Amino acid sequence: MTDETHPERDANAAASQGDDGYPARHASGVPSRTGAADAAPGAETRSARDALLRVRNEVAKAVVGQEAAVTGLMIGLLTRGHVLLEGVPGTAKTLLVRALARSLSIDTKRVQFTPDLMPGDVTGSLVYDRGANEFSFHPGPVFTNLLLADEINRTPPKTQASLLEAMAERQVTVAGEPRALPAPFMVAATQNPIEYEGTYPLPEAQLDRFMLKVNMDIPSRDNEIEIVQRHAHGFDASNLEAAGLRPAASAQDIETGIREVANVDIHPEVIGYIVDIARATRQTPSLSLGMSPRAATALLATSRAWAWLSGRDFVTPDDVKVMAQSTIAHRLGLRPEAELEGVRVESVLATALDSIPVPR
Repeated sequence: MTDETHPERDANAAASQGDDGYPARHASGVPSRTGAADAAPGAETRSARDALLRVRNEVAKAVVGQEAAVTGLMIGLLTRGHVLLEGVPGTAKTLLVRALARSLSIDTKRVQFTPDLMPGDVTGSLVYDRGANEFSFHPGPVFTNLLLADEINRTPPKTQASLLEAMAERQVTVAGEPRALPAPFMVAATQNPIEYEGTYPLPEAQLDRFMLKVNMDIPSRDNEIEIVQRHAHGFDASNLEAAGLRPAASAQDIETGIREVANVDIHPEVIGYIVDIARATRQTPSLSLGMSPRAATALLATSRAWAWLSGRDFVTPDDVKVMAQSTIAHRLGLRPEAELEGVRVESVLATALDSIPVPR
């Protein structure tokens, strides 16, 4: 089942820092807000960054208290990566992606993953055209800028795997012919962690394709009061236009951001710090699967994106630590005996991070 969303335009926003001068962190592992600018970027850079920061204010018109998840999705766009949103039912996973799509002037499509969904329903297929007496390609919903893969763990592995090529190479191959996907392209997938009946857990190979995994927590009491009050005053999650959401950033802003993020400077000592984190996870007794080199490069990319959103053109070790949990945790595997003892991957990773000297 698929549907389409088409945005428009507007804006207004700001950013804040934690008391220590670094961006505030969030339990999901993704920082919730970017810090004030530390560098004097060019006009085009400032314009793109400001536009992307305004997106957060637009999304907040529909979603309360999930700033960290919004930041994670923006970092996914800036790193040309993909984001997996995990949370119990009712934590606004789907609404968040719909609100983000509404806040960006990009094309977006949604696929509701079900047990009977076929690979061709996602990628597209060849259809016989009687008039032309030939087969013609009908693109699937993956041919878009932002694909919402809703409840991705409810469809069989064969259909899940149909996204692998698209996520890794930004193309799909049908009948032996590769077809390029539009740019930018990001998969924002959702899944429910508490249901196992009728679900198909994502294999490690596909989890590794997600740049970030963001846990969407139950909101605080104050945020929950705000949510209920909005509904009491007529908020309709199915009508985001009525909620006042307008596009605040364009595909050009995203492409500019991608270029700028790739140019963010990173000192060799900070690169060494990332590698030391990777090697520490491989030597941790509680883990059967540590970080791969691809995971290390992913942490490099997300740290750069976070630094750029914070207004800096260089990466600090604190940027690496801020992004470590959401970038790495879903790529690690616990040993069975550690699982039986109730050990969590996040705590093992935190211990590994604390054991590594931070370059100064």
